[in-house]
Amino acid sequence: MRLWRRFLVLVGGATVAWGAAAAELPLVDAHIHYSHDAWARTPPAEAVAILRKAGLRRALVSSSNDDGNQMLLQAAPDLIWPSLRPYRTRADASSWVRDGAIIDYLEARLSRHRYVAIGEFHVYGADADLPVVRRMVELARQHDLVLHAHGDVDAIDRLFAQWPQARILWAHSGFDRPERLGEMLRRHPRLWADLAFRSEHGGGGKVPAEWRELFTAFPDRFMVGTDTFTPERWYYVAEHAAWTRGWLADLPAELAERIAFRNAEALFGHFDPAKAP
Repeated sequence: MRLWRRFLVLVGGATVAWGAAAAELPLVDAHIHYSHDAWARTPPAEAVAILRKAGLRRALVSSSNDDGNQMLLQAAPDLIWPSLRPYRTRADASSWVRDGAIIDYLEARLSRHRYVAIGEFHVYGADADLPVVRRMVELARQHDLVLHAHGDVDAIDRLFAQWPQARILWAHSGFDRPERLGEMLRRHPRLWADLAFRSEHGGGGKVPAEWRELFTAFPDRFMVGTDTFTPERWYYVAEHAAWTRGWLADLPAELAERIAFRNAEALFGHFDPAKAP
């Protein structure tokens, strides 16, 4: 039995917190990018080594363009869950919602490869109802893919209005405060949230009361993530994983496991890279 499973000790009938066992807690990182500037600096074998050194069971990876994704998947099919980003270069992030050529790009990639998600993509407010975004959502529906959306409350609501049965992973939990997050998770039972590039939920290895209450109310809806949005952040993956285990240790063990890896595995664990698209 691994150390992270030996987390409870009974002393005089009381349950003692699992504490240091969390140091070996497996993680799924639900927000990794491996874009053109990253693979030029950190080749696939080195990138895979970084992910494994961090103790990751899996990583949800997207790239601009998708070639980075495919290189990592080929190097480590047991580790990578590929997500198709609608960006051919980083510059597309600000213009893709009005660029019809993005749909041609997505359709071509979907015809050649398998994915677990589309995203991470950036969309705000009424832009979520533009034709390019609507067609992307339709492609996600056709291929049964999660939408990894970086956007505001309005955009998330509009995506669900288009496809009520969608599964949406809300990047960075919308950078919103806990009470608003709770409102959104109650309103949308098929909404999940990653905690990438946030720290207020676990500063100093402690989970504040408002975040603890939120995690307890929605134990199956949160995931952790690093967000390697620049090449330099690849060298922060292991440090971020250690920091993540630190604040997860402040939660009950079962809840910590859900956030650490079980929620992501429940959402993406069906992926089989050997199947044809």
